[in-house]
Amino acid sequence: MELKPYQQQVINDLDEFLEYLNTFQDSAKAFNQFWEDKVGKYQANLDGSYSGMRPYKNNIPGATHIAIKVPTAGGKTFIACNALHSIFKSFDVTRPKAVVWLVPWSNLLQQTAGHLSNPTHPYREKLNALFGNRVEVFEKEELLQGAGFNPTSTKEQLNIFVFNFSSIRINSTKKDDRKVYEQNGALEQFRGFVDKDSVIDDTDETALINVIRSLNPVVVVDESHNAESVLSVEMLNNLNPSMVLDLTATPKENSNIISFVNAMALKKEHMVKLPVIVYNHHKKEEVITSALHLQRQLELLAIEEEKVTGKYIRPIILFQAQSNIKGKDNTTYIHIKEQLTKLRIPEEQIKIKVSGLDELKGINLMAKDCEVRYIITVNALKEGWDCPNAYILASLADKSSAVDVEQILGRVLRQPHVTKHQSPLLNLSFVLSASSKFQETLDNIVKALQDSGFSKEDYYAEEEPEVELTNNEVLQQELFGTSPVSSGNSEDGKVPVDEINIDEIDFDPNVELDSNQIGSTTDIVKQITQKGESEGKSFEQKAESYTEDNTDYLLREIGKQPKKYRIEDPFVDVVNDLAIPQFYRKVPADELHDTIMFEELKQEEQLLNRNSLLKGFKLASKSTEINFDDTATEVFQVDYNESKHTATKQKVSIRAKAILVDTILAKPKENQIKDITQLIVRKLGDMTPISHEDITKYVTRVFEDLNNDQIRDIINNEFLYISKIKAKVRELESEYAREQFQKLLDTNNILVKPSFKFPNELTQISPSIAIDKSLYEAEASMNGFEQEVIMNIASLENVAFWHRNVEKRGFALNGFESNHYPDFIIFTRNGNLILIETKGDHLDNDESRAKNLLGKKWAEKAGDNFKYFMVFQKKEVPDTYTAQSITEIVRML
Repeated sequence: MELKPYQQQVINDLDEFLEYLNTFQDSAKAFNQFWEDKVGKYQANLDGSYSGMRPYKNNIPGATHIAIKVPTAGGKTFIACNALHSIFKSFDVTRPKAVVWLVPWSNLLQQTAGHLSNPTHPYREKLNALFGNRVEVFEKEELLQGAGFNPTSTKEQLNIFVFNFSSIRINSTKKDDRKVYEQNGALEQFRGFVDKDSVIDDTDETALINVIRSLNPVVVVDESHNAESVLSVEMLNNLNPSMVLDLTATPKENSNIISFVNAMALKKEHMVKLPVIVYNHHKKEEVITSALHLQRQLELLAIEEEKVTGKYIRPIILFQAQSNIKGKDNTTYIHIKEQLTKLRIPEEQIKIKVSGLDELKGINLMAKDCEVRYIITVNALKEGWDCPNAYILASLADKSSAVDVEQILGRVLRQPHVTKHQSPLLNLSFVLSASSKFQETLDNIVKALQDSGFSKEDYYAEEEPEVELTNNEVLQQELFGTSPVSSGNSEDGKVPVDEINIDEIDFDPNVELDSNQIGSTTDIVKQITQKGESEGKSFEQKAESYTEDNTDYLLREIGKQPKKYRIEDPFVDVVNDLAIPQFYRKVPADELHDTIMFEELKQEEQLLNRNSLLKGFKLASKSTEINFDDTATEVFQVDYNESKHTATKQKVSIRAKAILVDTILAKPKENQIKDITQLIVRKLGDMTPISHEDITKYVTRVFEDLNNDQIRDIINNEFLYISKIKAKVRELESEYAREQFQKLLDTNNILVKPSFKFPNELTQISPSIAIDKSLYEAEASMNGFEQEVIMNIASLENVAFWHRNVEKRGFALNGFESNHYPDFIIFTRNGNLILIETKGDHLDNDESRAKNLLGKKWAEKAGDNFKYFMVFQKKEVPDTYTAQSITEIVRML
């Protein structure tokens, strides 16, 4: 199980923040500078508004406290597993790898502990891969008994302690919860290991809480919006954490968010069933009828889907009962179950899940032999209840009530098998209601979506047309405020408003499921499914084409409306007709058949990316000659000089690493190499597309002849060795990718064709000074050298316009190197498009030469009207220009 692109972006954001933290050695300085570099400096305005990210909130003194905002179904737990690797990679290797994983509810605790403990679950498989199979997961009772938990184990493996919030809070009314604060004979071996300065007043050092405190753990807070009370903050302080990582879809006001995930990214990766199709009926009986027929329709489609893909889905309805109000026994969960069984629905298919009654306990809803198709609840299905098979939320609240879906809508959003299903209806979720307060119901749905990290644009709603009333019925309503009621079997011949009349439910559960019946259903369900297919298709197209400027999204998330700058009017028509060429790869027919699941996604020519050129690259067979001789013999740490406001280097003692050195050297030679390899591989980070296995084999070969002194030197200077190995691997990759690029170019399997279009408007965080002939109303900021070059070029008569091309947001030269974003795009009156990359004289290196080569290849293939020039300040570099000579070259074009 690998990270989705948006999940990888979260890890990239975390890695970037940790670099700031290691540079500044101060949480507030690191956080504030991290965001200033992304979205500009923070500034509070007199009207209460502000620009930039609000400063760091020091919620947990002594600990770095950060948050990640991920919508429901975004894979927070899997992100956290990968985040732990990044966090501990940034720490000193001698620090105990201790994690306190906090969850708000007992059911979520069992689920989390179970998944993290199960060796075949993707979460544990990922942890094992990242931490060399040295992972242990403990619950509270195991820790209190000291089972497999001792001072030695805290140094040799990653230890994850899974607790719910109440286990750590001090609550005198719950005796069991006090055990973590009491003297514990089972943990006597920790006496002397625990730092006495960290012992909580009036507790013994063998108390579990003190053992945990002494480990200075990383704390992961799942659904952290539930842990913001004064009591919860005290709870976190009691753990003495080194870092607190919050995971939530709805961060609180005082959260220090380092990464946001846009909900549209989840849809693009098929993580969620969106949009939500909402349909409002006249009566509860109609809701039940539609829900039952819709479930059958979805199940028929799922059966056909399984025949093709082998993936099993059993669509489930969540029936939401009316909660008891003012002592009145409304439509209760027991009553709904009775009515469903009267329809001859097998009782084993119906389960109740409410506070105090959990018929789902011990049932695996995803199992193929599970019979459950109908779950009755009120609002007990909060976070932590997980069933991707849940497709339909059918509300049976009173007609006079707005449907309250705040707690449970998120439970139907998760996509089964995290893949796009062939039937469009299996990619949607549904809410059916019968409320006269439909607008309030929709408001609640929007709030529920927002609480799950989504938006008001992620649903489609429709209401059943009103039935035309007779003259008598109109008089009854207008004069007496009454509405027609159906006949039933009550004393006065009317059905009470909180009852369900099963005679009005048109459904036969004994009709055998048959593919021939697909599409054969009620008129209302046909209308719902037709609208669903239409809206789903539109939403899919929107998701597939989603490439929102991440800066815009970040600005909106921090409460600032991004400032947009449009293309200047004189250039609009020119730009509309202009598309800048990029490299495309011809995809072999066999690759199309093997890798593309959906026919509509097949393309014979695909935008070239570097990873596609690395197909067939085998690192394990490549040269391991790396020059470590010039590696420094002293370890340095980066600190922040307050007076100079600069990063400075200070020597660090290597004594702290002596324990690790002695431990490794005490082992046989083969195990020494294995341990050193694992240490380095863990810290190399993501080396996509090279597999973990391939990189491990390669590093093993690099280290196969190490002696004791070299092992000691690697441990003391690990980051220097890591940088050398990573540079060597990237060098080997580039060499291979360049060879493949040239081979495909020579055989006409790589071509250029018009691709990139200038967006109509751009967001600029820090606009530059106004310079004549800029394409947009404002261009991005520049350094002094860049400004000098473009001012000289803009003054030329033959230049029509120029544009400052922004890294990762603008036009990219794609090829054998990672995407290259030239600094400027110039368009002349003669129709020539020129790319210019500026370089300081000190940057005459292999990377610059590779970019220049790529640019020249692009210009050669794109045609005579396309040029690429690399410009140094004063240094004369072959095949490039200087700041003085480039102006004359552009003048001649």
